[in-house]
Amino acid sequence: MTDTSTDQSDQFTRGSIVRPLLVLAGPLTATQLLQVAYNLTDTFWVGRLGAGAVSALSFSWPLIFLLISVGAGMTNAGTILISQNVGAGNDDRLGHVAGQTIAFVGLLSIGVAALGAAFAPQLLQAIGAPAGTTVHDLAVAYTRVIVLGMPFTFGFYVFMALLRGWGDTKTPMYLMALSVGLNVALDPFLVLGFAGNPLFGWVGLGGLQDALFTATGFTGFGVTGAAAATVFSRAVAAVVGLWLLFGGRVGLRLGLDDLLLQFETVAKIVRLGGPGAVDQSTESVAAIVTTALVATVGTDAVAAYGIGNRFVSLVWLPTVAMGMSVETVVGQNLGSGRRDRARRTVYVAVAILATAFLVAGAFTVRLARPIVEVFIAGPDAGPIISHGAAFLRIVAPTWVVMAAYHMMNGAFYGSGSTRMAMGIGVTSLWGVRALAAVLLVLVAGLGASGAWYAIALSNVTAAIAGAIFFFRGDWLGDVLAVDSTPEATDDADAGTTD
Repeated sequence: MTDTSTDQSDQFTRGSIVRPLLVLAGPLTATQLLQVAYNLTDTFWVGRLGAGAVSALSFSWPLIFLLISVGAGMTNAGTILISQNVGAGNDDRLGHVAGQTIAFVGLLSIGVAALGAAFAPQLLQAIGAPAGTTVHDLAVAYTRVIVLGMPFTFGFYVFMALLRGWGDTKTPMYLMALSVGLNVALDPFLVLGFAGNPLFGWVGLGGLQDALFTATGFTGFGVTGAAAATVFSRAVAAVVGLWLLFGGRVGLRLGLDDLLLQFETVAKIVRLGGPGAVDQSTESVAAIVTTALVATVGTDAVAAYGIGNRFVSLVWLPTVAMGMSVETVVGQNLGSGRRDRARRTVYVAVAILATAFLVAGAFTVRLARPIVEVFIAGPDAGPIISHGAAFLRIVAPTWVVMAAYHMMNGAFYGSGSTRMAMGIGVTSLWGVRALAAVLLVLVAGLGASGAWYAIALSNVTAAIAGAIFFFRGDWLGDVLAVDSTPEATDDADAGTTD
């Protein structure tokens, strides 16, 4: 084992378990928040174009999320292979694994971009955007620009995944901040141009606005401008990330020869990443199905579902971040042969998150109606607020068990047991959610509450299924590092768990 991987692995395989989890999770939470800023910025400036433009983005995002989930799932393979090879001290494998992941996901992104751009009109119509309308045309334009920029999006996701496996979540956070900053700066000008752009008035530069418009006549690109700003900002982050990797400036070092695809490694990437892509794609499909079922109740219920999901997404960011942290810590410990410490990592993470969400869930149930009222107001908001409050009161009590599920799921991914994670997610979580929603909404006639109960039920069934497979321990044997530390080191130098 060389000094490079020894020093890096020691941070996660020895001593306190709490510290490395929090060190990783802090920047990951910030990165997730910055990712939310992308959508909020686009929505804010596109909102200045009218309701039709906002509706176009609403139709585009489910399709874009579905396509991105393919690449995001595949990048999990990079995290798994890097973390376990770091734990095993296989420095000679790190550059190869990183290069192979970049090259394969890069080729995949080109295929996804081509298919997405070609079939965007048909796919958006299938989601519900009425063909031949302005909304459909705007959605197609926005989607095509975003989709054609998928190689940059996938490239940045690969960079984040590889660095996460290495144990560095701060550098991706800094790059995400740079990318979001560029998007925030470009959006108002690319969307609205110089004429009628309120930004100049807000900062007291109305004279400059008139001069710029007179000189250029630029009126902006509308929703396409928002897409272009996003693609450009992600491209900058991807290019800088690759520069850091190939220059060996972030611990990992790789060369151009590492990009020459080798069948054995690509097959492993597909075997590990494929289930994650299916899992995340199924999540987006389940969301579309649930939305369609809620729509049968009425537009007020759909609005409430959207508000509830936005709130849950914000509250849930620390759980997503901690799950990714568990993935890295478990991967490095299994790579070094410390199976008992890998298991204890999950216990510690569950204790932290369960405590936090026991409190958060109780407060949410208590303050459900005021929380929804923050997102919407007006004389016609009453039904939406009622539906939204019911959503939070029914779903929030299950956050505790769902947090435990996500920590166990992180362990499954960190060990390379991605097919197990996919099976639980597709059946016990998304499958149960879709089936229960159909039965409770359409058959039992419970209306929107039927969909809320379906979500709560699926959270519980997923946690139960995850716990069964976690305690069986099969995931502990799925170690992928080439030269794992002998199992005799299971508890050697394990350190404390405080």
